[in-house]
Amino acid sequence: MTAISEKKTNRFGFIVNRTANKIEIKKAVESLYGVKVDLVNTMVYSGKAKSRNTKAGLISGKTSAFKKAIVTLAAGETIDFYSNI
Repeated sequence: MTAISEKKTNRFGFIVNRTANKIEIKKAVESLYGVKVDLVNTMVYSGKAKSRNTKAGLISGKTSAFKKAIVTLAAGETIDFYSNI
């Protein structure tokens, strides 16, 4: 897991490895944060083609593809990301 997105009601979003499955994600979150995970939903975002005009001409590129996991925790569980700051 690389990055954390937004916090929802007892749901947390993570950017995960594209090859990780739901079972691996669940085990990783439970071991890293010491919480009980109820449900894992995953989404794969494809890269988008982007282009822009510059003085040198048209520059084309592509954004990176990534996988996002929405983890629902058990009732009463929470992850405090900002406790060490």
